[in-house]
Amino acid sequence: IRMAEANTTGRGPKLSVASDEFMLKTPRRSLTPRSPKQAEYIENLRTSELTFGLGPAGTGKTFLAVAVAIEALMDGSVQRIILSRPAVEAGERLGFLPGDMRDKIDPYLRPLYDALNYMMPGDQVIRLQESGEIEIAPVAFMRGRTLTNAWIIVDEAQNTTTVQMKMLLTRLGEGSRMAINGDLSQIDLPRGTRSGLANAADVLRHEKGIKFTRFGEKDIVRHDLVARIVHAYDSFDKAHNIRNRDGAEEGPPNQEV
Repeated sequence: IRMAEANTTGRGPKLSVASDEFMLKTPRRSLTPRSPKQAEYIENLRTSELTFGLGPAGTGKTFLAVAVAIEALMDGSVQRIILSRPAVEAGERLGFLPGDMRDKIDPYLRPLYDALNYMMPGDQVIRLQESGEIEIAPVAFMRGRTLTNAWIIVDEAQNTTTVQMKMLLTRLGEGSRMAINGDLSQIDLPRGTRSGLANAADVLRHEKGIKFTRFGEKDIVRHDLVARIVHAYDSFDKAHNIRNRDGAEEGPPNQEV
């Protein structure tokens, strides 16, 4: 229905949910975009060396990026997939987590495992991780590396600092592609800290070879209620003049915070 409405109004390309042009084939299932914006995002991921996906939860930013990366790994376009995200707590203080280093960081990286296991058999995911063809690591582990012939996906990038974002972007090596995804309305950085994603969107918006896909509430494909929740929060923020896209809370005009 979403595709049909976009075709009728001319707001998007002539697409259908069964469009072969944008179909993503992974070992477990074939996937197609559910909105014109998702189709645009798939096209950007396939054709650009660096793609930013910006927008609310449930729009398929990470899910589709993982699917494109798996497709590229399976057809030999890249030699490995590297999935990364900041180990930032969502407004909670969890204290010291038990276990070794992997045990400590796994909870932060669980959404990436979920996407992989949805598209590939679990034993294949484990085998590819053991061989190094799939690597999942927090952003802090990326410093000093040059990532060649790889598909790199940075999830929850709104929680990177400006220094971390610059470090990540300069990891890109020959034969590699990178997707940077995040939601600027859900920043968990300490108050007053500039989001690396917001900063990069400003600094790089006119650079050639870099594509930006900006999703909206109409692109949410998770659950109908999620779209209504996002709309309600956006409406509340606008009504109360809360417009700081870096995620810091703002009070009424002329009030010190």
